[in-house]
Amino acid sequence: MRAATLYGILGPLSLSLAMSALLATPATGRPLAASTARAATTATASNRSAPAPAGAAGAPLTAPASPTARSASAAPVATAAPPWSSWSGSPVTAPAPPGDAAAARGVALAARRAAERGIVFRRCPRAEALAAPITCGKVSVPLDYARPGGKHIALTVSRIRATGPKARRQGALVYNPGGPGASGMAFPEYAAEGAFRRVAAAYDFVGYAPRGVGRSAPLSCQRPSAYAKAPTSSPPHPTAAFKRRLVARARAYVRGCVRRAGRALAHYTTLNNARDLEVLRAALGQRRLTFVGASYGTYYGAVYATLFPGRVRRMVFDSVVNPAPWRIWYRDNLDQSVSFERRWRDWRRWVARHHAVYHLGTTEHRVLASYEKARRRLGHKAAGGVVGTAQLQSAFLRTGYNDAYWDPAARALAAYLHGDPEPLIALAAPDPAQAADDENGNAVYTAVECNDAPWPRTWAAWNRDNTALARRAPFETWDNVAMNLPCAFWPLKPGRPLDVGNLEAVGPRTGRVTLPPVLLLSAERDAATPYAGAKELWHRLPGSSLVTERKAGTHGVWGGPNDCVNRHVDTYLLTGRTPGRSASCAPRPEPAPLPAPAPLPDSGKQPAAIPGTP
Repeated sequence: MRAATLYGILGPLSLSLAMSALLATPATGRPLAASTARAATTATASNRSAPAPAGAAGAPLTAPASPTARSASAAPVATAAPPWSSWSGSPVTAPAPPGDAAAARGVALAARRAAERGIVFRRCPRAEALAAPITCGKVSVPLDYARPGGKHIALTVSRIRATGPKARRQGALVYNPGGPGASGMAFPEYAAEGAFRRVAAAYDFVGYAPRGVGRSAPLSCQRPSAYAKAPTSSPPHPTAAFKRRLVARARAYVRGCVRRAGRALAHYTTLNNARDLEVLRAALGQRRLTFVGASYGTYYGAVYATLFPGRVRRMVFDSVVNPAPWRIWYRDNLDQSVSFERRWRDWRRWVARHHAVYHLGTTEHRVLASYEKARRRLGHKAAGGVVGTAQLQSAFLRTGYNDAYWDPAARALAAYLHGDPEPLIALAAPDPAQAADDENGNAVYTAVECNDAPWPRTWAAWNRDNTALARRAPFETWDNVAMNLPCAFWPLKPGRPLDVGNLEAVGPRTGRVTLPPVLLLSAERDAATPYAGAKELWHRLPGSSLVTERKAGTHGVWGGPNDCVNRHVDTYLLTGRTPGRSASCAPRPEPAPLPAPAPLPDSGKQPAAIPGTP
C-alpha cells in the first residue's frame, strides 16, 4: 500500500502498492520522513506507509486497540466473508515458525549488549540534512537474530532532547512513519511544531531508519534511473499485452533484488523490524518503550507489543493496518484498492461543488470525464516529456491520502485542460534528485511484504481477482498490482504472520504478562488504511482505546488540524490516560478552494510511477 503524510510508505495496501507514501503532515505540509525532498515517485504496498505525527506505499492499514494480553475467553472478532474467492488465506492460527526460539534468544542477547554500549550521539552527517540541536548515532543489530554472533548491520538514529524541566521528562519517544521503507530520521524536527510542543517538552523525540532504509544498510533492487523512468503508462483496464509486460517486469525486478542483496534479502521482515525496535529501546537506556507508529508502523508496533508485552510503556497507533494474519498482505491490498475508489469519489464530489472555481464539471461523473480526457491526452503526448498516465494517476492518488492535495490537484487538472501544462508538470513530474531514495524505499517495501506472508503464486489468481475488482474500483487496482506483483515470483519461502494480540501464540512465558492500554487513531474514510483495520486491532487488544475522526479521510491524524484528536494523544502520552474504550472526534474542516495557486505541499516520498511499469 502506499502511505501518505508524515507517514511512510504503506502503499496501497500491501500493503500492496509499492509506491512511496506521502510523508507531509497535514498540519505543516512538511515531510516527516524526508525533510528536504519535494516530491518523489515510489511505490509501496502493504501496510506500508503512514504519516508522521501530523499525518505513507508503500505498504500496508488500520485500527486502534489496546495492548493487553488476549485471554482465551476474549470475544472473537467478527469478520465479513471476503469477496476474493481465488485466494484463501487460512484464518487458523499457525504455530510459531521454527527458529523463533533461537531468534528470541538472539534478540535478548543483542538487547543486553546494546544496553551496555548505548548510543553515542554526535552532530548529524550532512546526508541527513538535520541541523543542531538534533544529533545522530547508530545502533548495531544482527542481520539474522537466530545467529546473533554473525553479521551485524548499523541502524541510523536521530534525537532531540526534551525541552521541559528535567523533573518532568519521561524518556524517549520513538517514532516510525510506516512503509515498509520509510525513514523516521526527520522526526525530531517536529518537536518545534506547535502541535507537538507539549509532548516534546516531556520526551526526547527519537527517529530512526529501519533496516535497509536510507543509511541503515540500504537495500536496492534496480538502478534508480530505471526505477524513475518516465513517462510511463497506467491503464485502469490493461490489455493482455500490457499484462504480459507487467509480469515480465515483475520477474526482472525480483531477479534484481536477489542479485543485489544476496542472502541478506531473507532478513528484511516485519518480525525483524520489531526485534530491531527492542534492541533500539535497550540502546536508548529505556526500561520500557514509548512508541508512536503510523500506517505500517502500526503493524510492526503491534507485532512488537505481541512479542515483548512486558517492554511496552505507551503506544500510539495512527492510521492502523489490518493485522489479521490472513489479510497480510494480499487481501489488505485488495481492500485498499476498494477504499481508494471511495476516496477518489470524495475528491470528485468536492471539485463538482466548486465548479465555479475549477470548471471541471458540476457532478462527480463530469469531473471524472474531465480527468479521463486528460488521461487520454497524456496517453498520446506526455506533458513536459515526463508526465504520462502513470505519473498522472500517482499524482492524483495523493488526493486520497491528504486533503491538502485537493485544491492543487483540481487547479493542475483545470489548467492542463485549458492549455497550460505547467501546474500538472509541477504536481506530477518525478524528481530525479529523489530517485535513489525512492528506489530504496520501494526495495524495502517489496522485500518486507514478500517475505512476511504467502501470496498467490500464479498469475491466473492475480489476474482473476484484480480484473473483477477493477470493474468496480478501477482507479488504483492495477497500479496496486504492479507494485506488489514481484511477490508472486518471490524465490524465498514466505513467513507466517504473527497472530497479533495473542500472547500465547508467541510461546510459553514466565509468569503472567499483560499489555498496558494502547491508543489507536483512525479516520473513518482513510483509504490507505481502511477503518475496518482499526476495529480489528481494537478487538485484538482488549485494553486499547480507539479514537475515530468521523467522516474524514486524511491518512495520519496526529498533529493535524483536529484539536480533539491531538488532545487525546497529548493526554495519553503525558499521563497514560485513555478516553475509555472509544471516543469520537468531529471531522477536520473540509478544504476550501484557495484564492490563488499556492505552493505544493512538501510531501517527502510520494506515490509515483510503479517501478518498471510499461
